Amino acid sequence: MTHPWHDVPPGDDAPALVNSVVEIPRGGTVKYELEKSSGLLKMDRVLYSAVHFPANYGFIPQTLAMDGDPLDILVLCQEPVVPLTLLQARPIGMMTMIDAGEADHKVIAVAASDPEYNRYQSIDDLPPHRLQILSRFFRDYKLLEEQEVDVQGYQATDVAQQRIEQAVKRYQDMRHQQDFG
Repeated sequence: MTHPWHDVPPGDDAPALVNSVVEIPRGGTVKYELEKSSGLLKMDRVLYSAVHFPANYGFIPQTLAMDGDPLDILVLCQEPVVPLTLLQARPIGMMTMIDAGEADHKVIAVAASDPEYNRYQSIDDLPPHRLQILSRFFRDYKLLEEQEVDVQGYQATDVAQQRIEQAVKRYQDMRHQQDFG
C-alpha cells in the first residue's frame, strides 16, 4: 500500500506546482485527518458549527509543518474532490492564523486542471469575497467547540513557496534522522 504522506513526492515542479492529497472535499462537514502511522484517513469529527469547508482541504506530501503534520493546503476548485485523490495545485498565496495558541499556515492554491480557477496566479487575483469566505470559515468552524481561531491575514505567492520549500527540507531532515509516522 502506498502511504500518501511518505511515498508520494511533493511534485517535480514544487514549489511552483505541487502534488496535493485531499482529505476533505469542498462542501464537506466531516473533518478527516491523515492517520500518520497507517496512511489511512480517520474521521476526526463532524464539524460542530453550521459551516462547510470552502475548498478542497488536504496536505502536500513529503512536507513537515511546524506543528509536526504535513503542510496544509486549500485547493480552490469548482468541484468537491474525493478524499485521498492526488491532484496538482498551483500555490497562489498563504493564510496565516493562530489556532490553539500556535501559528498555523495554510497554503492557498488553485487546481491546475480546473479551467475556472487555474487562471489565478496570485492571492490578489481572487475576488475579495472568496478571501472573506476562507477567513470566515476558519474563524467560525471551532466556535461551538469553544476554541478560538485568529486569522492573521494572507501572504503572497513567494511566501507560500518559501514555506513549502522549508517544509520539504524539514521533512527530508526528519526522515533522515529518524523513522516518523
